[in-house]
Amino acid sequence: MTIPVVFINLDSDVERRQRMEAEFERLQIHAERFEAVRWTSLEPEKQASYYSETLNKKQYHSPLVAGEKGCYASHLLAWQDLLNSDSKAMVVLEDDVKLTDNFVTAIGSIAQLERPWDMVKLIGREREKVKNRQPLCSGMDLLDYSRVPSLTAGYVISRSGAQKLLSSRRPFGRPIDVDLRYWWENQMQILGISPAVLVLDETSFVSSIGVKLQRRRLSQRWKKFRMKFIMNMLNSIHNFKKYLSS
Repeated sequence: MTIPVVFINLDSDVERRQRMEAEFERLQIHAERFEAVRWTSLEPEKQASYYSETLNKKQYHSPLVAGEKGCYASHLLAWQDLLNSDSKAMVVLEDDVKLTDNFVTAIGSIAQLERPWDMVKLIGREREKVKNRQPLCSGMDLLDYSRVPSLTAGYVISRSGAQKLLSSRRPFGRPIDVDLRYWWENQMQILGISPAVLVLDETSFVSSIGVKLQRRRLSQRWKKFRMKFIMNMLNSIHNFKKYLSS
């Protein structure tokens, strides 16, 4: 592999770690386990350095649960780890994915990209909002999204992407998968590939993030609808501005 690979995993999720290690062994990939953040183990001061309740109230329709906060903090630490290294990019995986046989080929092709990029998502749905596609390698396309999808189970991030995110997303107020969709706030250049080289494992349906127990009130449902409407509107506006400047 020309780009280092890490997978985020809680100490308590031993079965997930073993399953991921088996995936890497199957494809003969060297990957490092990256210890996930258990939010409830952090001191209050450390929590406050990652997550802002004030931002959350402005940006999102409900408070984040501990698992969402710990997940985001884990990604932030992975991005910092990239900047502390000599690597030009890093593959970051969550521990609930399966790798397709084209995974290694895709990563090698992404490493050779000459166009500017900050992040390349390795997982997606069959139908995405795409404004352009170009060949990445045999049988695989590189996607320019017209609307960035929310899935964050696996991606390649460049040093420029890590710098942009660390300077703009600490503290954070939204879940990581939502925050990345607001690419215009930090000028992130987020691409994708098709077909995807990751699929969600069955363990993804039993998330270690946790469940929001409170029943969503009418006001929360309205706030969520309003947030999504504004996000889609701003996405269209900034896509148009990007088109005019290209």
